[in-house]
Amino acid sequence: MDVKRALGERTFDGLDLGDVRRTRRLVDVFTAMCRHPGGTLPAKMNKPKRLRAFYRLMNRDEVTHEALMASHAKEARRRIAAVGVAAAGAAVGELKASGPAAFESTRIEIANVAAGELPTVLILHDGTELDYSTLKALRSRLGQIGQGTGHGYICHNSLAVRAQTGESLGLTSQILHHRVKVAKKETAKQSRERTSRESLLWLQGAEASGPAPAGVRCVDVCDSLADTFEFMAYEVTHNRHFVIRAKENRKLAEPLADKAAAGEEYLLDALRKLPSAGTRSIKVLTSSGRKGRDTTVCVSFSKVRIAPPHEKWGNYADEPLDLWAVRVWEPNTPAGEEPLEWILLTNCPVTTLDDAQERVDWYEKRWIIEEYHKGMKTGCGIETMQFDTIEALEPAIALISIVATTLLSLRDAARAADAATRPATEVVDPIYVAVLVACSEGKMSPTPSVKEFYMHVARLGGHQNRKCDGLPGWITLWRGWMLLLPMVDGFQAARLGHTTRCGKN
Repeated sequence: MDVKRALGERTFDGLDLGDVRRTRRLVDVFTAMCRHPGGTLPAKMNKPKRLRAFYRLMNRDEVTHEALMASHAKEARRRIAAVGVAAAGAAVGELKASGPAAFESTRIEIANVAAGELPTVLILHDGTELDYSTLKALRSRLGQIGQGTGHGYICHNSLAVRAQTGESLGLTSQILHHRVKVAKKETAKQSRERTSRESLLWLQGAEASGPAPAGVRCVDVCDSLADTFEFMAYEVTHNRHFVIRAKENRKLAEPLADKAAAGEEYLLDALRKLPSAGTRSIKVLTSSGRKGRDTTVCVSFSKVRIAPPHEKWGNYADEPLDLWAVRVWEPNTPAGEEPLEWILLTNCPVTTLDDAQERVDWYEKRWIIEEYHKGMKTGCGIETMQFDTIEALEPAIALISIVATTLLSLRDAARAADAATRPATEVVDPIYVAVLVACSEGKMSPTPSVKEFYMHVARLGGHQNRKCDGLPGWITLWRGWMLLLPMVDGFQAARLGHTTRCGKN
């Protein structure tokens, strides 16, 4: 069973490229890239014939960024819907187990279950810069990046993951944005009417992701760049759910109900007056100016009514928004470290501490899309491509972006609930399993589980497999995978050579 080819066939099922042979070639190229995701294009496709076929394919008029991403997004939405179907099946199974009478009398429809009882899928929205400054022939058709001296795209991705496990379900949208020069004295009206403003990317990503399928609650999760009244109003008026990190000290239309915040007219000031409702542990990730660490934080929450801005910078009704806010802060910060504080805004009700903890859990999953961006750049080398036309570059960006989602699947497979019991050969090509077993010097069972297989891949990537190390991340797994690939290639080459000699004899 060729798992990666099956994935490609499923991803591009129904994609019309004008000739069925082109779709087959696309699947073939995708499969080759999934097996060798790292390095330049020649490294990904080490057969000149396949590389030439890839270049011809990317230069076809029918092969566009929109077409490839639409096909992948369709598969992602199918997987989102499957989350609801699985939950519905489990719920009906539980009812049947309780007896025919109870099942018949209840007759629930999963699609009509209260929102809090639905399985949740998070749509993680974020952008990253793709730098193609070295492609001088394309400079006039690329946008500004960095401090305005570089050229490339703002690549705005919307990645679906399961709220409970963080399992990646695929991209529901990808927007390649061309940043334009803006007049220094642009007025609020001019800004509001300009369709190229970056603040619209959050709305466009949510709109492109589509409505939540029956039986699933989809929640848009964004960082502080999405903290615009326009985006929050869009989410509310379009019956979408969201959690964003606040950065603006917004005017409150009404004071908070808690007496501790009495007299405070602005959001952040009022929330910082609320007492702690409970504590929790959080893993602080390493970032610029901050070391990774485990810490204990306090949590408070409140219903808030936010007034529309005095000056209108977007398109929305001039009416207050009724939301909930959750504050997370570190009461005791190690010396020399920046204190941790998150203030989250959401239109998902927060009436208990458990609700607040769940919203924090959702926001913690946001780091997955940052890992995905590392996968695009470090793992798949998406910025190393050399093209002389935009028409060929953009579909190639789409294809490699889809390949990058498979790097997250390495981590997902190792962490799945059935990873310790499911045979590895059900999710990995058997030859990869056989080669790793043969090279493990008896440290692996002949028929390893998914978890055993990936833990040994992680060992190749530098993971020590100690209890204190925790489960490996995708980067460690990717390093191990990249070492396993030449081992598999060598085994296949040796086997082919042996077969050829036997044939001659």
